[in-house]
Amino acid sequence: MLKASLVLAAALMGGNAMAAEVWKCQVGDQIKYSDRPCQAAGEALPARSLQGNVVDAAVKPPPAQAASGAAAGPVVDARPPANVCPAELEISAMETRASSISLSPEAKAFMRDEVRRARQCRKGQGRYIAADWDISRQAQAAQSSSSGAQDARRRAEDMHSAADPGEGDRISSMREQERAQREAQRRQDQRLQNQAPRPPASIPGR
Repeated sequence: MLKASLVLAAALMGGNAMAAEVWKCQVGDQIKYSDRPCQAAGEALPARSLQGNVVDAAVKPPPAQAASGAAAGPVVDARPPANVCPAELEISAMETRASSISLSPEAKAFMRDEVRRARQCRKGQGRYIAADWDISRQAQAAQSSSSGAQDARRRAEDMHSAADPGEGDRISSMREQERAQREAQRRQDQRLQNQAPRPPASIPGR
């Protein structure tokens, strides 16, 4: 039966051995295969039932694709985009403007902060896009105006808070200090107003 097994294996694998006949024989209670006609009950197997699964291996999808049942799509890069920062030449121009005598103290402080944030960006801190620095440039330009400078500063600070969590914490702390200072000044002004001497009340008939 060793010879029959070898013939059967060759038939199952396809190729030239596919032309050999294989017989399925009933021997007692067992089914045996042979390359010779059965001595008792049996039948010759048709060639198509001997075809192997070579094609199946060729058309099967990759394991990961087969497991998900989905067609392979484009690979999405989940990495964050590269940091976009002002060039050194632009930062130098910002430093020059920060020392301009035409700017208010608040505007100068903002310009110095913008210089620091730009340098932090170039060191890899934060995650900025080109549109973020457009907001910064608009705010810098607005510092020369007598109106709208404060609102422009806040827009730029909100942008930095979103792009750089560390800078956002600093800006939040700075604003809290400013609110505390304004509240302390308001209370001081109110106290001085209450302590101011009042003019004597006039007496009717005099």
